[in-house]
Amino acid sequence: MNKDRLTAFSDGVIAIIITIMVLELRPPSGTNWPALISTLPTFLSYVLSFTYVAIYWNNHHHMLHTVRRVNGLILWANMHLLFWLSLTPFATAWLGGNYRAPVPAAVYGMLLLLSAIAYYFLQVAILRSEGPDSALATAVGHDIKGKISCVLYAGAIALAFVDAAISDALYACVALIWFIPDRRIERQFARRPS
Repeated sequence: MNKDRLTAFSDGVIAIIITIMVLELRPPSGTNWPALISTLPTFLSYVLSFTYVAIYWNNHHHMLHTVRRVNGLILWANMHLLFWLSLTPFATAWLGGNYRAPVPAAVYGMLLLLSAIAYYFLQVAILRSEGPDSALATAVGHDIKGKISCVLYAGAIALAFVDAAISDALYACVALIWFIPDRRIERQFARRPS
């Protein structure tokens, strides 16, 4: 399979995920400032989730740029990632509607952790196909950022039962860590002759 088909399919699924999330936003029931402010938790959960989906889309795009050929393992690993990402609207709506509750905060964190693990599996599938000397292997290195993210997710899941606000803050911190696009892959392609 051509990697362009995989990229186009993934882009379409991610666009649908974002569309579903925005359709979950409801206008306030009243017409005054307090009514608008009451929607703030839902809006902030949307912003956080939109940021995460955008980060995944950006890094997914860069990672697929390194692929020369797509095999069955890559296809299934990509579908595994898209499965977890497709649950983002559900977890976002639950978190936004219950922003002080521990279980929605923990479930949101579990979704983030499982998405990160699925992304790692996709990365491993590509590395297995492309080889240890590939641009992706050189760019990823030890993937400290990915490992730190998983540790923070796990900590945030546990801390959700202490205070959901702490979990939410940790989720936002991980998003900030990844907000600046990962340039490791771009640097690898800049170094290699075309």
